[in-house]
Amino acid sequence: MGATAQQAPAWQKHAGIDQNLNRPLPLNDGWVDESGRSVKLGDYFRDNRPVMLELMYFNCKLLCPQVLQGMADALRQSGFHAGNQYDVLVASFDPTDTPAEAAMKKQQFLSMLDAPKAGNAVHFLTGPQASITDLAEATGFHYVRVPGPDGKMDQFAHSSVIMIVTPDGRMSKYLFGVNFQSRDVRLALIQASTRHIGTLSDLVLLYCCNYSPSQGRYTVAVLRILGLAGVGSIIAVVLMLWLLSKKPKGATVGI
Repeated sequence: MGATAQQAPAWQKHAGIDQNLNRPLPLNDGWVDESGRSVKLGDYFRDNRPVMLELMYFNCKLLCPQVLQGMADALRQSGFHAGNQYDVLVASFDPTDTPAEAAMKKQQFLSMLDAPKAGNAVHFLTGPQASITDLAEATGFHYVRVPGPDGKMDQFAHSSVIMIVTPDGRMSKYLFGVNFQSRDVRLALIQASTRHIGTLSDLVLLYCCNYSPSQGRYTVAVLRILGLAGVGSIIAVVLMLWLLSKKPKGATVGI
């Protein structure tokens, strides 16, 4: 047999995602926000709004900025607004990251989101390893240190994913990739809010789409659309028969 195919690095299998749908987050764990204030994770789940969650490390130069940009673009195009329909929570999984770095990333994100006044609804956190481990395990987010170009273990391998959390802190949806469909983000937020946000047309669209955990996106539910079309056809036929059955009033002729 010829030369064996080059195998993927051993660490790669440890940098995936387990979709822990409906799993509660460790809301009592302590973190530090971008201003240096000590907070609890649960502090961000008290306004009855779903939360867009991303795990990243602030010194990342490759994947993390792309995912952050993709999330900002999708949220900006979704028609929803931070602080009204949702909040944003970005937590670093590198315990060496600092609040100053978190503050800088927050300002960059607000610029991407084109929402400079949404600071009260956007939060960038750093924390101790214990809190990081708890959050990573609850979300099913796996990461591993890998050597950088200089050989030092100063980089992380991880998946590109954004996550949507219910207002009471349970995992609701995972959307994979670097660029995200604004439709998927909007529908995921509506579902996580238990349909407390969105319009009637959103609810119809949500009925016509299925969330695919394996693909991390929404797909068209063909059978549901056909069902709606069938019901619409029946209603149209019944209405037509009713109209035809109505006898026109005859003219009254005087003598």
